[in-house]
Amino acid sequence: MHEKYDLIGTNYNTTRKADPYIFSRLLNLLNPSKNGMYLDIGCGTGNYTKEFDKKGYRFIGIDPSLEMLNKAKKGDNKVKWEIGKAETLNLPNNSIDGIVASLTLHHWSSLDKGFASLRKVLRSNGNLIIFTASPKQMQGYWLHHYFPKMLQDSMIQMPSFEEIKTNLNKNGLTIVNTEKYFIKPDLEDLFLYSGKHNPKLYFESKVRHGISSFSSLSNALEVEKGLKSLEKDIASGNINDIIKNYENTDGDYLFLVVKTID
Repeated sequence: MHEKYDLIGTNYNTTRKADPYIFSRLLNLLNPSKNGMYLDIGCGTGNYTKEFDKKGYRFIGIDPSLEMLNKAKKGDNKVKWEIGKAETLNLPNNSIDGIVASLTLHHWSSLDKGFASLRKVLRSNGNLIIFTASPKQMQGYWLHHYFPKMLQDSMIQMPSFEEIKTNLNKNGLTIVNTEKYFIKPDLEDLFLYSGKHNPKLYFESKVRHGISSFSSLSNALEVEKGLKSLEKDIASGNINDIIKNYENTDGDYLFLVVKTID
């Protein structure tokens, strides 16, 4: 992962920006206090971390990529940036009042070790807010029609809801609330399914570069072939039928509110 995001991080902020709606949900679900200390694990270039900082909340941003953290450190902010991983945190026990883990679980080497580490540093009344996508949800992405191998590879590395739940419970944590997230047309953080309503987004190389599935997992020939097919379907209007065939009520991503088990 370190090498992957050192490569992606070069121009990451071009397309990966804090989305106002997603941030509003993270803020609401975390429910932070100005007196607390919080952790953004797998913070990347710190786009969401900095939004919390702007509102006066104290945050530590941790990521395994030095390239990402170098980007995060730029600008005026009071965030404490540290290189590291969820599985091997170098923080005192019971020192963190709440944790945000956004689109990061699929990059961990071990959910068990990651959650065990987070549980040690999280105070008993703190929230852990996870933003992720389950393989079941990803089955509903129309991207399967054009990039089947890429999506299959992405789903393999994405932990299921049951895997997450089991590993949380094993480490004294429990899910107390789930909230489905459906991609909005004005989404500003251009991650994997950001083009749900705007397929033309995927023609932009800078957008694809900021998405790990396209930049690291995908087969170049499949992407080239898929984009040509997508272009033809947009021109003919067939894309509308394809998108409709993938409509579902499972949500595209998922917010999880996690608390410690007393």
